Amino acid sequence: QVQLVESGGDLVESGGSLRLSCAASGFSFSFYAMNWYRQAPGKERELVASMNPGGTIINYADSVKGRFTISRDNVKKTAYLQMNNLEPEDTAVYYCHARLLQNKYWGQGTQVTVSS
Repeated sequence: QVQLVESGGDLVESGGSLRLSCAASGFSFSFYAMNWYRQAPGKERELVASMNPGGTIINYADSVKGRFTISRDNVKKTAYLQMNNLEPEDTAVYYCHARLLQNKYWGQGTQVTVSS
């Protein structure tokens, strides 16, 4: 059974930090690109960060560059999103996403709320 389980979302003050985790099971994690998306109320889901299976190709949305860091541990089958200097505009449900060709899996999401 394929599972992606996010954790680490919380309520934090502006300027604070959070680290999201995404624990994977039921598929060959090390072969999959891992991505983090977010969806704010009333907005479309947007790609925040992505990383290829080997961790050598990383991309970020312009809005989070310099503040967010994506990483992965292929032994632990876990992806991470370190979020620093959080802003109220970062408030959203954050989802991890795994992709290999036509195979795509989503987590259930974790809520991040940044207060001003």
